[in-house]
Parts: sequence; structure tokens; C-alpha cells
Amino acid sequence: MTGDRVSIRDNSAVGRFHGVSASNGHAVPEKQSEVRKKENGCSRWLRKACPCCLRRQSNSDDVTGEVDGGLVVEAENEIPSTPLPLTVDTDVDDLSLKVCSVNLLSQKSQQNRKEHHTHKFHGDQLIIRRGLAFQIELDLSRAFNPNTDKLHLELRTGPLPLVSKGTHVIIPLVEELQDERWEAKIVEKNASRVKLSINSSATAVIGKYKLSITTQYLKSGQTSTHDHDEDIYMLFNPWCEEDAVYMESEKELKEYVSNDTGRIYYGTEFQIGARTWNFGQFDEGILEACLYVLESSEVPPSGRGDPINVVRVISAMINSPDDRGVLEGNWSGNYTGGTSPTAWSGSVDILRSYHKEGGTAIKYGQCWVFSGVTTTVLRCLGIPTRSVTNFQSAHDTDVSLTTDIYFDENMDTIDRLNTDSVWNFHVWNDCWMARPDLPPGMGGWQAVDSTPQETSQGTYRCGPVSLAAVRSGQVYLKYDAPFVFAEVNSDKIYWQRNLDGTFSQIHIEKNAVGHCISTKAVGSDERSDITHDYKHPEGSEEERIAVETACRYGSKPDMYSSPAAEDVHVEVRMVGDGPRMGGDAHLNIVVRNLSSQPRKANLHSQVAVMYYTGVLKETVKKDKLPVELMPHEEKVIDWILPYEQYQNQLVDQAALMLTLSGRVTETQQVLANQTSFRLQTPDIKIEPVGEAYVGKEASAKITFTNPLPVTLRNVVVRVEGLGLRDLHPIKVGDVGKHANVTVTEHFLPTIPGVRKLVALLDCRQLSQVHGVVDIMVHEN
Repeated sequence: MTGDRVSIRDNSAVGRFHGVSASNGHAVPEKQSEVRKKENGCSRWLRKACPCCLRRQSNSDDVTGEVDGGLVVEAENEIPSTPLPLTVDTDVDDLSLKVCSVNLLSQKSQQNRKEHHTHKFHGDQLIIRRGLAFQIELDLSRAFNPNTDKLHLELRTGPLPLVSKGTHVIIPLVEELQDERWEAKIVEKNASRVKLSINSSATAVIGKYKLSITTQYLKSGQTSTHDHDEDIYMLFNPWCEEDAVYMESEKELKEYVSNDTGRIYYGTEFQIGARTWNFGQFDEGILEACLYVLESSEVPPSGRGDPINVVRVISAMINSPDDRGVLEGNWSGNYTGGTSPTAWSGSVDILRSYHKEGGTAIKYGQCWVFSGVTTTVLRCLGIPTRSVTNFQSAHDTDVSLTTDIYFDENMDTIDRLNTDSVWNFHVWNDCWMARPDLPPGMGGWQAVDSTPQETSQGTYRCGPVSLAAVRSGQVYLKYDAPFVFAEVNSDKIYWQRNLDGTFSQIHIEKNAVGHCISTKAVGSDERSDITHDYKHPEGSEEERIAVETACRYGSKPDMYSSPAAEDVHVEVRMVGDGPRMGGDAHLNIVVRNLSSQPRKANLHSQVAVMYYTGVLKETVKKDKLPVELMPHEEKVIDWILPYEQYQNQLVDQAALMLTLSGRVTETQQVLANQTSFRLQTPDIKIEPVGEAYVGKEASAKITFTNPLPVTLRNVVVRVEGLGLRDLHPIKVGDVGKHANVTVTEHFLPTIPGVRKLVALLDCRQLSQVHGVVDIMVHEN
């Protein structure tokens, strides 16, 4: 009976299901109920496995079933000699379990990002912190049955993931989560959807992970693995007590991890300047760029779970002399082919460009730029970090732990021997972590310096070194404690050459370096003096013990065998707020007789233009000053440097070094003093115009006054603000002597709240001119 249409649910369908046969379109009476039972089971299975292909029909045998959009199954007269095999198990209970899709619950507004303090990061990737549970949702092919199903997750990072190295993590499914281990638990079930809560280890490797989920049906042993295509980003967790970077204070966490702007200090100890720096660790592309910096190093992924290793790696990778680092340093004053270090106002453009260029070093940086970028990278990775400025910062080149100044027989400096230097200021970083590799008490703030000065174990890097070790003079503790100790607490030793070519120690200046060590205060834009973190009060017994302890481990352990006598004292004082750019520089030289006898001396003074690193460019003025003092008399000598003598000699930081030397006639006591000072520059004034709203154009007036009696050439004002606008150079051109310039900058706010708009001057003749204003951005 060809041509008769039969239902797929009818027992006369031939060749479709195992064990079904027909004769002339009629059902075979034998075992009819058994056949129908199997058919119904198959039908139910097919409807469950692919509901879109089989729609439920009525029970009437006259209704034609439709499969795959209307295909009609025709009954044949002939019964097949061998039934066609069924390729799937007909038992409903034997169904395999598969993952259909994964939801990482990674949007900024969702629980994961908020609980992990990663909601400020740009984008909707899953960014989590180790040691804290996170949740994901799985859509399965059917409901999960804990009695018959198994499930586990795997995370992999790096090019060759290994379980033994912590770069391949297997996460089992458990009934109850326990702390400090990788585990997953089902916390919600809704039909075929399950929500998992996943614990991570507080020592997990940080970086970018790939997720896979494996399911197994125990009755058949059949397994299925789903490889998810979205990356998971794992960061350090300073909110987790088990993490080595744990920091208790919420206010400090907000400052040292979550704050994306800050202040970096420069100048001299008597004229401290501040510039706003946009760290921008949450900006678009910065997390990827920071991980790229880490991945570009030679440290394998297995070493990225230890913050000590990570900080040491970043210290090396921010500079570029001996690796493919981020920044190329330049202290020459010639910045052709790159950006002047004084023209940068943030890290975002530097890191984006480095990542985009595939690891080509960005030109150019100096210490505050190296420090600003280091703060961005470490905060981004989750390590509490601050930029720190040390005024009168020594650079010890021979591990003597002293700063040595050499004179010839006539008390003129011997420049070729004076390789040690004292920088006006130097900027590095402190980062917060435990130090299980050191004796107890050495955790907390650790100094790390990315500016390439000296090599450490063959690479330009410095730290991390415990501030507690530096403070106590324990310079034998790693890493690079002698160098950092000398920067902040070395004595300045003056030597004079004898007629036989040997040198004699003629003076020790004990309070010469490490002044006004500064960082931005927690929760405000004020300067916080943290000198006490680095050393005991100057001149105290504890400080002297620390110095002498440290020097015993240096290259000149017998330095303090013959202290020098002092009854005449010389120092330099600022007049008012100090010299200003474009005018004569006025200073006071103060000579004080501490004895009950009269004293005479001849003071030699010379002033030289100086790079902020302490390297002298050129001497611009020399004087000889005779001094006569009555018992206990203090004499103030007015010292003036006319503008005409320095106007064509200045370098980037507008810094000068005044060196005084002399000998007291009656006692042969040597007088020596070095004082650096800078010429203050005017600020750029920024005034918002009207109210600012998200998504609506706003503007601000930027005003600058040329302080010099000469025309400034090719002036550019560089403007940027996180959440306001990307870096934007405004070409101003030439600015006449003492002229005022006003430009209007337009921008489109994207983030509500208080945002900082920063402007700085990029001009070869004048540097360190900048300004900042707070812009209140309202929701639109």
C-alpha cells in the first residue's frame, strides 16, 4: 500500500527506529505494545534532544508527524531484512551532559566586578582578584544530576600551562567551599542553568587565563569539554588577608590602588614643586598593556604569583637599556625624535603607545616619568604603590655608602674623581607587600626604582628593598639596600689631595642628603613628608648607629675613625620664596662662629647650572668672599646671581648648584657646603567655563604668562584629563616677552564626578610650567 502517509508516532514507520516493521502499512500484531513503548521512548528522546525538529502532535493516528520542516515519512511495502542501527542511545537516562554556553557575569554593574573592586576598569571582561570567590553561570544541555553527572573547570595561563607550576589549575566541584584553595560549588539551579561559586587561591599566578569546562555522564562514561573564548583576568588582591599584598586600611587602599590621579614632587627641598600625574590604570587598553609589559619580560608565568618577583620585573621593564622596556631615558637636553620628559602629564599615552608599537621603547623619560608609569602598572596589577620624591638624593657609584667630594691642594674640585653626585630630587616608588624572604619585621613599604642608574644582578633595576632595613642600616638584606640607603642617609665626605697624591678626609657633612622625602597624602592633594619611614631623626643616636652599621658593609668600612672638629658653620638660606625665573637670584650665605674666639676665613663660591641629576653643566659665576667673625657672631652675606649670567645656560629643571669651600685661618678647619636651588616658574591657570555634563561639550580657559624678558619659540600646551579628553597638544606658537596667552580648550566628559584637567607647557626655553583644575562633571 504505497503512498499511504503514516505518523512518525505510528508503529508502522519503517527503517527509522530499531525493531519497527510493517506489512502493507498495517501494524504487526506481535509485540505491539513493546514496539509502541520503544517508539514513544524514541519520540520523547528526539523531542527532548531537538525540540525544534519535532513538534508534539495529537494522539490520533490520522495526524501526520513532521520532521525537519515537513518531511513526511512514507511506509514501504517491503520489510528490510536487517533493521537499520540507531546511532544514539534510546534510554533517556543515558543522555550525555554538555555545556551549551557560559556567562562570566562580568559587566561592571554585576556582583563579580563590584566585590572584586574591579568595576572601575574599562570594558566588560571578567577581572577578578585572587583569594576571593567569583561566580559564573552555565547553560547545560539538560538539568545537572549530582548522582549521575560530574563537572570540573580548568584555567590555563601562559604558553605551556603546567599543573606543577600553577599555570594550569584544575577546579573540582565540591559540596562546601573551603578557603585558600581552588574549588567550585553549585549555588543555584534553574532547570538546565546552574550558577557556580568559584574559590581562587590567594597565591594564584596573576595574568590572563583561558577557561574550559569538562562534563561527564557516569553511566556511559561519555565526557564533553567546552572551551570558553573569553579571557579571565586575575590580579593581586590587597583586600585579601591571605594575599602577600594585603593592606588593612580602606583609606590607604582607596589612595594606593584605586586612585587614578596623583601628585609627583620636584624642585629642591626649599622650593618643592608639585605636578599632577594621570596614572589612568583603569583606562581603556591599560590592563592589556600592563600585562603585555609583564609578558614581555623573561620571567616565566609561574613566577608571576609572587609580588616580590613581579615588582622586580616591572622595575627592569619600565626602562629600556638592556631589555625591550617601556621608556628610553634621556638626560641630554636634546629630545629630537621623541617627547621631552617634562611634556608628559600621565602614563596612559606612554603605555598605549608601547603596546601598540609591539614593545618599542617610548622616547623619552626621566625619573618622575619612570616613577609615574611604575605606579600605573603596579596599581593596575593590584599592588599598593605610591610615587616618592627624595630631595638631595645621593647617587653612590662605588658602594662606599658615602657621597665623596674630592679637592686638589688648592681646594678646587677634581671633577674626574667626583663620580658620586647628589640629585636635586629623585623620584622612585614604594610598594606594599609582605617579605617572607627576609627576617620578621621587614614587610610593609618596599622601595623600588625603575630609573636606570646602576645594574642589579646584571640588569638595570632596583628593589624591592624594605624601608625597615634601610632605616636601621641593615644593608645586607636584599634587594639593593646599599644603593637606596646611600640615596637617603649617606654622609657627604670631603677629601683633599696631599702633595704625595694621597687623600685626607677633611670634612664630614652629616645632614647632606635625604631631605623632605615626599609623597601625596592619603585622601587629599597635600604633600606628606615620609622621611621618618626611611631614617631616624637626623643627628639622633639611632640615626648615627644606622649610618655606621651600614658603612661597615660598604667599600670604606673605616670611614668614621677620625671625625673632624667644627666650630665655624656655614649654610645657605633662601630669601622669601626663593629665586624666580626671569629675575636675579638672591640667596643668603650664613656663617656662624660657635667658639669664644674670633675667626677668619676665605670662602670660595662658585655656581653652576645643573641637571636635576646632580651633573653640572657649566660654571656661570665664581667669587672669593673674606669673612671675619667675632666670638659667637653670625654673619649674613647677600649673594646675587644676575639673570644675564644664567639666561642662556639653563637646562630642563632650571636648577643651579652653589658650592662653598674655605678654611678657617686659626684652626685650619675646612668649610664646605653645597646647595642646589631652582628658579621658580609660573603656573598655568585653568578656569572652567560653565557647567560640565556627561556627553555634552564643555570648555575651559587656559592662561599663561611668559616670565622671561625674551620671546618663547614654538610653544605647545598639552592638555589631558581622565574622563574628560585624551592627550591633546595645542600649538600656540611664539609668545612675546612677559606676554599673556589665553586659549580655550573644548572637551567631551565621559565620566561623572570630580575629574582633573591638566595642562602643561612644552617649550625648549622653559619647562616645569603646568596647571590643574578640578572639573565637576554632572550626570546628563
